[in-house]
Amino acid sequence: MVDLREFDEALREDPHPVYARLRRQGPVHRVRFPGWDDDAWLVVGYEAARAALADPRLAKDTSKIGVTVMEREMVGDHLLATDPPQHTRLRALVTRAFTMRRVEQLRPRIQQITDDLLDEMLPAGRADLIGSLAYPLPITVICELLGVPDMDRAEFRKMSTEVVAPSAAQGADDAVVRLGAYLTELIEDKRCAGPTDDLLSDLLRTTAEDGDRLSARELRGMAFLLLIAGHETTVNLIGNGIHALLTHPDQLSALRGDMGLLDGAVEEMLRYEGPVHTATYRFAAEPLEIAGTPIGKADHVVVGLTAAQRDGGRFGDPDRFDIRRDTRGHLAFGHGIHFCLGAPLARLEGRIAIGALLERAPGLALDGTPGAWLPGLLMRGMRSLPVRW
Repeated sequence: MVDLREFDEALREDPHPVYARLRRQGPVHRVRFPGWDDDAWLVVGYEAARAALADPRLAKDTSKIGVTVMEREMVGDHLLATDPPQHTRLRALVTRAFTMRRVEQLRPRIQQITDDLLDEMLPAGRADLIGSLAYPLPITVICELLGVPDMDRAEFRKMSTEVVAPSAAQGADDAVVRLGAYLTELIEDKRCAGPTDDLLSDLLRTTAEDGDRLSARELRGMAFLLLIAGHETTVNLIGNGIHALLTHPDQLSALRGDMGLLDGAVEEMLRYEGPVHTATYRFAAEPLEIAGTPIGKADHVVVGLTAAQRDGGRFGDPDRFDIRRDTRGHLAFGHGIHFCLGAPLARLEGRIAIGALLERAPGLALDGTPGAWLPGLLMRGMRSLPVRW
């Protein structure tokens, strides 16, 4: 047993030395997490993590072991709380509306939103990059995509942040309840208003060849997942990525000298300091082994994405930030059937935002100490990032 509660602050501020120490001892560990009542298995090795993410014996639907998750009860079924065949059915229905073509069509609008935010930000000469660009860009994009009214977005931001990085013991639960109620009302408003061109309205109408459609509960669950996962990860991609560049001036200079490296730089940002700290919960639906470690039925398994991305067995000199690195196979968006549905949108937003910022702010530099890293072990990101130019 490894009691990670003694590393609580380190896991938030700089978890990489802690995970390096664990990896030297083995790829899988029985741990006690800060703020958790029960033990769990933590996977820190790359190969073990990749295998675990794709292992069908590690399930997501807790009803299989008689456990009720409040989020699912209050919000509904979604892709991160279900297993095949339900997961297969839900993903097929959602991808009928949330297509690559739809994402690509957003490119001009994402560029416009980015330019507008930079127009507002740049004259001041300094800003908090999170509050001025990294947060408002993806929240605007996902709210416009789903059809969330402008007047609701400030309150939605508070609820969403509390869900992924709660400030108090019951903060996440209370936020989930409020979000569930809000989404119920939003969906009913769209149902009554008739067809529009936003994604949520499309999901209301989406019908498979056999006539299958999302139930009201499933629609609310998917809206919850898309709204939160659709922007929180991108906030941290942009924030963590710019922070990595500004603390590695050689890499920043290389990118400025050849913006053709931008796509690869974004992938290295995802590997080096990805936006998701650990994958969402899994449990063993039956006894199994992970990298030779026996896991008992119903045991909780946590896949450490941040830990796996710095495994030297997969990525040479893993603590070095190198925008020319071959990052193929990184796990920032997961792996297997639960691979992030919104990865193409996050990549597109990240590339546009970072590219435009570097082009329009040639003297970009840190302007003080970044804000605290987010609490909890779900998201990996900073509350603020002061910059100047």
